[in-house]
Amino acid sequence: MALQKDHYSGSPRAGKQRDQNYPNSPTVKTNGQRDNPIPSSPSARSTAFDSPSPRLRHRRRRSTEFPGDINRANGSNLMTASESKYRSMWIRTCSSLWMLGGVIFIIYMGHLYIWAMVVVIQIFMARELFLLLRRAHEERCLPGFRLLNWHFFFTAMLFVYGRIFRQQLVNTVSSDKFFYKLVSGLIKYQMVICYFLYIAGFMWFILTLKKKMYKYQFSQYAWTHMILIVVFTQSSFTVANIFEGIFWFLLPAALIAMNDVAAYFFGVYFGKTPLIKLSPKKTWEGFIGASVATMISAFVFANVMGQFQWLTCPRKDLSTGWLHCDPGPLFRPEYYPLPWWITRFTPWKEMSVLPVQWHALCLGLFASIIAPFGGFFASGFKRAFKIKDFGDSIPGHGGFTDRMDCQMVMAVFAYIYIQSFIIPQDYSVEMILDQIMRSLSREEQQRLYVKLGDILWQQIQG
Repeated sequence: MALQKDHYSGSPRAGKQRDQNYPNSPTVKTNGQRDNPIPSSPSARSTAFDSPSPRLRHRRRRSTEFPGDINRANGSNLMTASESKYRSMWIRTCSSLWMLGGVIFIIYMGHLYIWAMVVVIQIFMARELFLLLRRAHEERCLPGFRLLNWHFFFTAMLFVYGRIFRQQLVNTVSSDKFFYKLVSGLIKYQMVICYFLYIAGFMWFILTLKKKMYKYQFSQYAWTHMILIVVFTQSSFTVANIFEGIFWFLLPAALIAMNDVAAYFFGVYFGKTPLIKLSPKKTWEGFIGASVATMISAFVFANVMGQFQWLTCPRKDLSTGWLHCDPGPLFRPEYYPLPWWITRFTPWKEMSVLPVQWHALCLGLFASIIAPFGGFFASGFKRAFKIKDFGDSIPGHGGFTDRMDCQMVMAVFAYIYIQSFIIPQDYSVEMILDQIMRSLSREEQQRLYVKLGDILWQQIQG
């Protein structure tokens, strides 16, 4: 007991006794006053450290203060990240509502205004993509080189839209003889005009070649042509869908927007499992939730949009008046009886469904499963160039190219689907007359009228 007392009191006699008990143990000096032995055996070490000194107890007590500071810092970081996430969501929602209101107004204005909106979007997309590979130093050494890219762009625009609108132009100006002849001549020589405009740009490019700039100039030349193919392939199908009826433009675009919004919200609130490495923020939960929401939306949207002739009637000219037409069998409701176990609880005995709603399910399936790969392609493209977005034209969304990546894939599929399954393939009197009005001039139509009269008269006489 005396030894134990001396041990805790730190007396010299107790120190000597410890040295005799552990002659081979290393010592640690504390504050330069004495040597503290460290027992060599595990049992001795456990006995020696069971009762730490007041100084050690004080140090251990002070060391426990740091995890609290770290936890507070981590909590502050998590709170900041959460606030940033919800702020980003708020900005994205506000800009989405602003775009939705603008699109609704343009759709109300009609087909020509929708086409003008598509042209504006194309210009923004081309600008974003042109700037992607631009190098300031080379551009300063090549004055006017950027103007050449826009020359090719507007030449391609004249070619594509001239091919699409040639019959609409003829139908629009057919009442005026002078404009009819002028437009007919432009349509007839449109390909020649566009070809020589392109050749002029080609010669311009050759004449601007400079030493030590060849690689940059030819890469920009190839990049410009790729942009033209991507932008105008998508736009040509989109505009063709518009003039078949705004419904066929609006429904696919709305399904892509719905899928994007649903994937964002499902991913934010439920996303845990990564979907694809190209897009780390994409999750399986967001993908599946968006697919279900898109299919339901397709069925509902088609029923709502199919009630308005302004959306379902095709446009045969370039006027802006209101349309009235026979809605056709796709937009006439069909009635299906409800099961008995549903009619017991509801006053409805049958359900009306537009046939176009079944086609809308096919479009919704494509929009939810295949079209997102356009976004994945854009993500890989941005990773290759080490950029976050193609631009910053739309707050919270990036550039127009970021919003149109899936729309490009969807527009092409919608056009192919309409031509394959919607437009009837058999020839009717209306279709033949429409082709005559579109393809033949007034003189050719008169000759056809006389020829048909002679044939009918011969058949009556015979």
